[in-house]
Amino acid sequence: MTTPSWNDLRIEIIIGALLRTGVMLAAAVVIFGAVVYLARHGHQVATYGVFRGESESLTTVSGIIHGALHMRGSAIIQLGLLILIATPVARVAFSAVAFALEHDYLYVAITLFVLGVLLYSLLGSH
Repeated sequence: MTTPSWNDLRIEIIIGALLRTGVMLAAAVVIFGAVVYLARHGHQVATYGVFRGESESLTTVSGIIHGALHMRGSAIIQLGLLILIATPVARVAFSAVAFALEHDYLYVAITLFVLGVLLYSLLGSH
């Protein structure tokens, strides 16, 4: 069995599919979360005179996943937004692997640097 060659066109097609899939999945999760949220809270009247920020459980990844597993609409919406944020990060990670398979080590180094900056800005900048 022969392995398919990794050329620029094939990589672009895979990256395009990755980005489309990530955005569509994120949109589907957000819409599902909105339906769940409106089914449970659509009857409530908003009070705009008092600001209420996000609950503490929606500010961490583990809290969002826990809330989504318990079918909380706001947590499901947040999960969709996390998927949307993760989509371009996954694209950069895939690009690094693709460049490595093409033996283009300069671009591997640059892409890994960009990935490190992205991950630091998302996870380590506290």
